[in-house]
Amino acid sequence: MHNGVQAQVPVLYVSDAADARRFYEAFGYSEVRTGGDGTSRWSYLQCGELTLLLAEVQPRLVTVELPLLIYLYVDDLAATMARLTDAGHTVERAGRPEHAPGGECRTTDPDGNVVVFGQRRAVPEQTRDPDADKEARFSLIREAARTVRRSGGAPARCQIGGPRGDTCPDPAEVKLADSWGDTVWGCLAHADETLLNARGAFLATEDGSGLAAFLCGRRTQPEQVPQP
Repeated sequence: MHNGVQAQVPVLYVSDAADARRFYEAFGYSEVRTGGDGTSRWSYLQCGELTLLLAEVQPRLVTVELPLLIYLYVDDLAATMARLTDAGHTVERAGRPEHAPGGECRTTDPDGNVVVFGQRRAVPEQTRDPDADKEARFSLIREAARTVRRSGGAPARCQIGGPRGDTCPDPAEVKLADSWGDTVWGCLAHADETLLNARGAFLATEDGSGLAAFLCGRRTQPEQVPQP
């Protein structure tokens, strides 16, 4: 006899149930029941066997500051992207990870919750859009560049330069490194080119939480000399 969980219903607390419903309809959800009174309202959505409950309450609940992350698998990534962008939502490509060989994207719902969606079915190599993967790489590089701009410390000019040794006049925006300890600052375009062609190169951060900070915290503290 099965005496465990029979079903599960994710609940999202939203500021406007109607706005949230329209957003999640782009993923194939449809409203099957709704209700509420003067201080609360709810919308019960369903997509196949999957359900989602949108809850709107007044006064609004105090939730955590970090946005909720929801991951959805879709059967057609391109069609889902089109529906979202047609509705005015910004969609950012996030590459083709192993768990989503058909591609992965990121967006936010009307309440700022992060929604990542991917496609399990792989896209044949010959039908892939080459600009799509480039856009995904640039989105990650731009994110690193925003972090650098906030913290400062980058040199004035790109240090990578062109393929024939010509200098690049563009500003340095991201820092690259490799496992051998070499580092270089580059503009967005040359950083993308380097990440593609230099094996082992990766984006480096200056947030103070790397190996140096880790080792610094493990240094032996000098012994206290007893006072006479």
